[in-house]
Amino acid sequence: MNKTIKTARADTPPRNEATPNVTFIPGAVQPDVVRPAKRKRRTRRWLWLPVIIAVAGAAWYGWTRYGESPASSAVVTEVVARGDIENAVTAVGTLDAVNSVDAGAQVSGQLKALHVAIGDRVTQNQLVAEIDPATIENRIEIDQAELANFEAQLISKKAQLVLKQANIDRQRNLVVTKSVPQSTLDQAVADLAAAGADVNAIEAQIRKQQATLAGDKVDLGYTKIYAPISGTIVANPAKAGQTLNANQTTPTIVTIADLSTMTVKAQVSEADVIRLKLGMDAYFTLLGQPGKRFVGKLRQIQPMPDTTNNVVLYYALFDVPNPDGELMMSMSAQVFFVRDAATDVLVVPSSALTYPQKAPGEASGKGSGRHDGTRSEARGEGRKAQVSVVTASGAVETRDVEVGIRNRVSAEIKSGLDEGEKVVVGTGSATGNGRNAGLPRGMRMPPMF
Repeated sequence: MNKTIKTARADTPPRNEATPNVTFIPGAVQPDVVRPAKRKRRTRRWLWLPVIIAVAGAAWYGWTRYGESPASSAVVTEVVARGDIENAVTAVGTLDAVNSVDAGAQVSGQLKALHVAIGDRVTQNQLVAEIDPATIENRIEIDQAELANFEAQLISKKAQLVLKQANIDRQRNLVVTKSVPQSTLDQAVADLAAAGADVNAIEAQIRKQQATLAGDKVDLGYTKIYAPISGTIVANPAKAGQTLNANQTTPTIVTIADLSTMTVKAQVSEADVIRLKLGMDAYFTLLGQPGKRFVGKLRQIQPMPDTTNNVVLYYALFDVPNPDGELMMSMSAQVFFVRDAATDVLVVPSSALTYPQKAPGEASGKGSGRHDGTRSEARGEGRKAQVSVVTASGAVETRDVEVGIRNRVSAEIKSGLDEGEKVVVGTGSATGNGRNAGLPRGMRMPPMF
């Protein structure tokens, strides 16, 4: 049974009428009347919780992105493996036939017939075109008539010569008998000499006419154009029915090329041409067949360069067989002139190599790092270098190696490494030489040289 208890204290001031009455129930939890300050403090604690979570997340993100990590997880490695390597001078070239001939017209006239088309294969002395021979045949008829006229005149002149010779013999006998004066004999001698000269003149005219006739017959032969070499028709600028004028220039009727052997004309810069040697191995690849090599040997470096926009380029030529006819004229080729090559050797990326500093007093220009490595490519083999090797325990150690053939991508290792070892080709943190300090993990600063 609930009871209402009223209490009063002597020192308690009189109750204000505005103060509400408070009823206490024994055994029941009484409401917290005087706790407003504690409730505010609890509310403030909950307000700080998101801030703490945000700070913790930022710290975790910064540690994962920028924090230090062990060297074994911060380096990029490559396995030392066996492979092929070469050091080559690269260039761009075009394909052309080793032997090509323009078959043209040596006489003027209308192109009567063209017996071949582009792409046809022809053999030497095969008829490929004909020019109308009517004009030349008329000239030959005239030449033959003139020749017959001169030959008739020659017969007449020779008869006169025989007569003059007989007259001299007769006049000489008469002079002996004093029947005729000496002047008569002298006139007979002069007539004989004139008759002989007439015979010589006619004979000369006959020879001239014979030569003219022979020339016209040659021209008649030129009306038939034969293939000068065996090969493929690669061009025919003249068409059937076209009038050809051969008085000033020789008109080209067809171009015949021997495509059984092709030549590559590679444009080599003046900085690289000094590295080429006659007889060195060369090969090229095509855009359509990047994995197939066509090999040959450098046979010529043309001394006169081609200069365009102040860029000096020299032509280096080498030949390759083309038995299947897959190589065509004017194809673009990526050319490689091989200076050094090796097969089945230990190969590592060039980025794994570093070169120690030279001692004071040595020739300048042989610094360390990639800049000196690029120079070593031109100097040849036998350079000493250093690589960082990841051991089986995960530690990184620096090791001296002997470098053989090197290009911009790979390098041959002659000694100092074994197949299967891992070499460091890059770092992903600030460890090591400090080049990548301050960069996010997994990022590398690009080389300066």
